[in-house]
Amino acid sequence: MIKVSDTAKKRVALLMEDEGFNAEIDYVRVGVKSGGCSGLSYDLKFDHNVAEEDKIFEDNGVKIAVDKKSFLYLVGTTLEFSGGLNGKGFYFNNPNASRTCGCGESFSL
Repeated sequence: MIKVSDTAKKRVALLMEDEGFNAEIDYVRVGVKSGGCSGLSYDLKFDHNVAEEDKIFEDNGVKIAVDKKSFLYLVGTTLEFSGGLNGKGFYFNNPNASRTCGCGESFSL
């Protein structure tokens, strides 16, 4: 399961609305792809549709879609948001990551 913090929930709802998505019926698609300074990087976008092989979760009122391959890397992860002057935007608190880069956008196991 993937969790969503309260601050991330608020930001997701605002961004979805700005981009023409409806937070009540559309999904936040979370994935993992090769790349980044640590080997794997997170992929985050909005989606109207889900595929048959997707894992679907809902936490804190946010619907999340994850492909099966990415799910293996993301079990137990929390989507967070940090704003303000030194905030880094969306980031992932992933207990499976053994190493993360300084920017927080890539990791390795």
